[in-house]
Amino acid sequence: MQFLQLVISGIAQGCIYGLIALGFVLIYKATETVSFAQGELMMLGAFAGLAALATLGLPFWLAVPAAIAGMAVFGVLLERIVIRPILGQPAFSIVMLTIGIGYVARGTITMIPSIGTETHTLAVPYKDMVWNAGGLVIAVEHVVVIAATAALCALLYAAFRYSKVGIAMQAASQNQLAAYYMGIPVRRLNGLVWGLASAVAAIAGLLLAPITFVHANMGLIGLKAFPAAVVGGFGSLPGAIVGGLVIGVVESLSGFYLPEGFKDIAAYIVVLAMLVVMPNGLFGERLRKKV
Repeated sequence: MQFLQLVISGIAQGCIYGLIALGFVLIYKATETVSFAQGELMMLGAFAGLAALATLGLPFWLAVPAAIAGMAVFGVLLERIVIRPILGQPAFSIVMLTIGIGYVARGTITMIPSIGTETHTLAVPYKDMVWNAGGLVIAVEHVVVIAATAALCALLYAAFRYSKVGIAMQAASQNQLAAYYMGIPVRRLNGLVWGLASAVAAIAGLLLAPITFVHANMGLIGLKAFPAAVVGGFGSLPGAIVGGLVIGVVESLSGFYLPEGFKDIAAYIVVLAMLVVMPNGLFGERLRKKV
């Protein structure tokens, strides 16, 4: 029973990693750059939910979509104002820019009096609820995380497969120049991708907040989500979720069965092993270069 509870806890944590990794993959497929600001976008999403609930006094069912929508708009504006002007520059420049965005976001939240330096609890209707199932004691927070991740994955799959915008995003991710010549508004799609990645990060933050707390440094969890994207295959959306689950379960089990400290490095050991055995990840495309 203890093993099953650890696995369920690891799956729930892995879902959070997977959702943040989805943002990495979405932006990478759209712009061929890596955004290291995903963790901070998740943190901003959690604070947006906290503000909607505590400051604006909105009910939970309205505060959550308001926070997600607000972060989607923020992502679109971020791409338009900050990211787009530097596209076409060396990838290193864009990576450093996204790292800077993360530091600015964290610093801005920290400077807000009585908010940024404190730890907050997100008041959700299912807080501290548990289910007893056949001897298993399962936190409802974990069930909500797993169920919400599954629903979001199904929604994204349907959107990318059946909607015109989703199909256009897939086309642009394969070849932006060819998509542009076919009449697809690539620049506008890039903005939508950043908005979508920000919304997914906000969902991850709102799901993580009841399990932990809302604070300015919670975005550092993105350092665990990046290995999840690598394990799954950096260009694969399903791989991001699977990679997150792998990292989450390994981390949960190693934290219980192995000596103290292994939990903090488990994700990176998995990445090193994956790079040795399968350099392209579990679902990564195998590309060959002819010379």
